Amino acid sequence: MAFNIQNFREAMQYDGQRPNLFRVTMPTKGAIFNGTDLSLFAKATSIPGATLGTIIVPYFGREVKMAGNRTFPEWTITVINDETFAVRSQFENWMDHINSHASNTRKAGSGQGAYTNTAKVEQFSKSGPSTAITAVYSFHNIFPTDLSEITLDWGDNDVVEEYTVTFSYDYWLREIKSAAPATYGIAASDILEVAEA
Repeated sequence: MAFNIQNFREAMQYDGQRPNLFRVTMPTKGAIFNGTDLSLFAKATSIPGATLGTIIVPYFGREVKMAGNRTFPEWTITVINDETFAVRSQFENWMDHINSHASNTRKAGSGQGAYTNTAKVEQFSKSGPSTAITAVYSFHNIFPTDLSEITLDWGDNDVVEEYTVTFSYDYWLREIKSAAPATYGIAASDILEVAEA
């Protein structure tokens, strides 16, 4: 097809999705985790990828490839640390409820649901979160597996501490339904949780 910049501009609706317009949320879960401030301090993350395994069956010297099982890689967020350690303390407490430091015991109860949660990544249109949400990804039965160190250095001037938290989860879902062509993004009231097929 011939080069035509106008065709590209028309196809790139609303000038493209911006990677800095997002929010990470996680609900409060009893005494284990308080997610009130997470959306304010979670500064970086990723939209999850999708991986399907491959089953290779030898047949007369050839490899016949068949679709295998879906796997879900770990998910990581980067969090800004404030002087009260507000969010980091919540992750330390959560992990301590799963397995305590000294006694090597679980405080969160025996069932997996006692220590797992649901997290969401919401992407916004350029008109702002109060107007339109363009995509929502939810992570189900999530729990932290790694809370990174925070490096301290006398030579670090004009910086704010940050750290990463890595999670395991069972699966993710994308929770939107299609927007009409004339709609600028998807209104928050239109978000629909997609049931697993």
